[in-house]
Amino acid sequence: MQNECWGIILAAGQGSRMAEATGGEAKQFLRWKGAPLWWQSALAMAASPRIHGLVFVFPAERRKEAEAELRQLDRAHSLGVRLAVAEGGARRQDSVRHGLEALPPSCSRVLVHDSARPFLSTALVSRLVAPLDAQPGLCGVIPGLAVTDTIKEVDEDGIVTNTPARALLRAVQTPQAFPVEELRMAHARAEAEGWNVTDDASLMEQCELPVLVIEGDADNIKITNPQDLAMLKENKTLLPCCGYGYDVHAYGGDRPLVLGGVEIGGDFLIKAHSDGDVLLHALMDAILGCLAAGDIGHLFPDNDPKFDGISSVVLLDHVMGMAAEAGLRLCHVDLTVIAQKPKLAPHADSIRRNVARLLDLPLDHVAFKATTEEKLGFTGELKGLKAVALVSAVR
Repeated sequence: MQNECWGIILAAGQGSRMAEATGGEAKQFLRWKGAPLWWQSALAMAASPRIHGLVFVFPAERRKEAEAELRQLDRAHSLGVRLAVAEGGARRQDSVRHGLEALPPSCSRVLVHDSARPFLSTALVSRLVAPLDAQPGLCGVIPGLAVTDTIKEVDEDGIVTNTPARALLRAVQTPQAFPVEELRMAHARAEAEGWNVTDDASLMEQCELPVLVIEGDADNIKITNPQDLAMLKENKTLLPCCGYGYDVHAYGGDRPLVLGGVEIGGDFLIKAHSDGDVLLHALMDAILGCLAAGDIGHLFPDNDPKFDGISSVVLLDHVMGMAAEAGLRLCHVDLTVIAQKPKLAPHADSIRRNVARLLDLPLDHVAFKATTEEKLGFTGELKGLKAVALVSAVR
C-alpha cells in the first residue's frame, strides 16, 4: 500500500506541572488500567481500520524500557498494526519531527496525538481521516470544541485589548490529521526560520495552508493539572447487556469470500450488495442488539448505491462509533460460522486476531468457531454460509 495512514503518539514530555502530584513521574507513564497512560491512546487509534501503523515518541533516556514494555503489551493484546519508536526532542515540535522521520515511505497521511489525552475514541480517529480523502488540497483536519466562556485578549499589564467573537472560537484538541509531505515541509520551514508553536496546525497556518476544524469530543480531555488525576478514577455504574446477531449469504455471486475482515479466497464467491462479510454482519447486528438500535439492514440498506461493494470493516467502524457514543463497552464476543465448504480452520487464528483488533478487545475475549451442518440444508448443499454472534457488554 502506498496510501497508508499512521499515528504518532507523543509520550516524550517531562510533565513538570504534575511532578509533585505524581511523585516525579511523567504523566504519560502513570499506570491506568494496568498499563502506562500512553497505551490507552494506542488502543483507540489501532482499533480504527484507517490506521496502518503507530510511531511512539518516548524520552531518549527512557526509550529502551518504554519500547520493551510496548512490545510486551502488544504481545498480550495485539494492536494489529505496525509499530515504530522514535526519541523525543527538547520541544514538542522536535518530538513530532522525529516521529515523522520514523514513518515509512508508504505513509501519506498522519495523525499526531498527545498521549496525555487518554480518553481518545476510535470514532474521532476515523472522523479526522475522512476529510483528507474527500477534499483534495486540504492540509489539515483538527478537532475543536465551541468555546462557552467569553475570551478576553489582554496586554502585558492585564488590560483588555480585544474581545473576540465567541462564535468564531474553538478549543482545539488532538489528534490532528495531515498529509505527511505537507507536514514535513512545514516542520522543515519552522526549523529553518526558528518558529515555536504549540501544535502542528499552527505550523500549517503560518505556511498559509488550509486547515479544517471538525467537531471534537468533549470526553477527549487532556490530563494537565494535578486535579485532573481524579478523572483516571472510574466511578460509573455499569449495567450488563448482551446482543445476538445472525446473517446468511448465498454462494454464486461475484464477491470474494471475506470473513471477519480477512479475505479467504478460493472458488466460493458471495452474492452481496456490500462485500458480503457474513461474520461481521452478524457481529454488527449483535452490537446493535446491545444498543436496541435496529439492524444493519436499517442502517445500511442494500438498495443504497453508496454501500455497493463497501468493506464491512468500514461499516463496523460506524457501528463501533455508535457504541462509543452510547457508552457501550464490549466485554466478550462469541462468533460461529456455519459452512460446509471451504475449510476455515487454517484461517481461524487470523480471523480471531483481526476481530479482536477491530473491537479493541484482548484476544482471550474473542471466541471464533467454524462448524458444518453435516451436509444438511442450505449450507450442506453448498448454497451458502451462515454466521451467528453473541456479544456481552456493559453500558
